[in-house]
Parts: sequence; structure tokens; C-alpha cells
Amino acid sequence: MLSVDRPNFCAKAAYLLCVSSASNPGLKRRLTNVAQRIADVADEYAACAMAGQLHDLPTSHDVSGVVSKEEMVAVYEDRMVPLRSPGRRIYDTIIGLPKGGICPFCAHGLVSTLDHVMPKAHFCELAVTPDNLVGACRDCNDSKGATAPTSPEEVPVHPYFDEVSGKRWLDARVVEDGVAAVVFRVVAVDAWDDNLNKRIKHQFDVLNLGRLYALQAATEISGLAPKMAGIYNKLGTEAVQRELLELRDSWARLGVNRWQAATFRALAGSEWYCAGGFRCE
Repeated sequence: MLSVDRPNFCAKAAYLLCVSSASNPGLKRRLTNVAQRIADVADEYAACAMAGQLHDLPTSHDVSGVVSKEEMVAVYEDRMVPLRSPGRRIYDTIIGLPKGGICPFCAHGLVSTLDHVMPKAHFCELAVTPDNLVGACRDCNDSKGATAPTSPEEVPVHPYFDEVSGKRWLDARVVEDGVAAVVFRVVAVDAWDDNLNKRIKHQFDVLNLGRLYALQAATEISGLAPKMAGIYNKLGTEAVQRELLELRDSWARLGVNRWQAATFRALAGSEWYCAGGFRCE
């Protein structure tokens, strides 16, 4: 879960740009007439997101009884996503915000789409609101689905409004039995309120990050085994631990909650692994 710079777009201007190409005069008039409502909802969204209270945002299945949900979804799908659409510049800018093209939700996959933090199926007024659009990998976008939060702990950790990368909440431990493996869990951060800790745990579970990280760690551990064996045979247990700590520190510079940093932290702390656990088959 990584922080991302908030997009620098006015919600009303972005919406008006998207609807500017509507060729049907009646539709264009109706879409234009609700622009202020779109702006007002965007402001309410930002206030709720800053407070971690997006579950309090009322759902919307039309815009002021003037524009239908289907028409609002079409504004996104037909007037922001296509390459030659008027809103594509906004789409491209937002999808390029996550650093290194890494999905901010899982901190692993590559960004390939825009995710609606609050799903457009339930919040159609937010279909093209820049603050509600975040570059994400396909897996996270699919896992989040169209479920709307109904309680504080279900509110997604928002890459634009929630800073959760400064404290360590991802923990790992080595399974010291047979082939070395690492399992992951979320640990509460005392400096944060209970609700934020619960939101991180909920998102970790919804996105099935424990399984994703464990699978990635298994591959890393397997590839690391020959190197660890060579160090151990030449220099012993302490040298293995030093190497693992260096790897931990290197990855931690990219983020203390990267699964790689957690993996090497756990391996370095396992006497069993450092003393030869990497050679188990």
C-alpha cells in the first residue's frame, strides 16, 4: 500500500472536458447542467477521504434525476478511456502517477488500468472524478470489485489521502519445517488509530496479499538458496545473516512494507534458516 501524488485536476473542469464531445444536443445539455453537482460531490468525497470516512458518502444511481447511471458510466468508458476521447489526457496522467508503475494497492503488480476507489456502479457521480481514480494492477482492480464500504474498517486505504508507508505494519515469519517458507500478516501500529489499523488489515485480506507475497517469497527463497549455501560453506552462519540484513536494508529503502524487506527481515531473524535451513528439500 503505497502513497501516490494526488492528481492536479479540477473535478468540474475534468468532467466538462469529458462531456465536451457529446454530439447529441439534448444529452450534452443535460450532462453540462449537472457539472456543478459533480463538483460538489467531488468536494464532499475529498473531505470524507481525508477523514477516512468514505463509508459515509451516500450512494448515487443517477445525477440529480437528470443524468442516469448508465449515462455517467458512459462518460468514463466512452469519453475518458478511449485513446482519442477528450478525457484521455486525464486518464493517461492519472495512470502514470504511481512511482515506477507499481500498483499502490499491492505494492507489487504493474499498473495497467484505473481503479475507481468508490465503485462507479454505486457512486456514478464519481465516475470521472480524478480523486476517485487510481492507477492499479488488473488483479487489485478485479479483487476490489464493485463492493461499497458499509463500515469504517471497510474503507479502502486511499493512495492519495492515507499515508501508511512510514510505519511498519507488514510482518513475516519463517516456517521452519522442511522447505523454508515465509508467511505474512498485518501488525497494528500503535501510533495510528484503531480504525486505520483495521482498514489496512481489511484491505490486506480483500486483496489476498498474504498469498501473493508468500508465493513471491517462495520463488525468492528458492533462487537465493545456492548463494546462501556458498556463503555458509565459506564463512558460516553469521555471514549468512549479514547478507540477509543487507538485502533487508536495501529493499527497506524502497519501503519498509515491501514484501521483499519483510522476507529478508524474517530470514535474517531465523537462526534455523541462517544455520542451513536454506538447504532443506
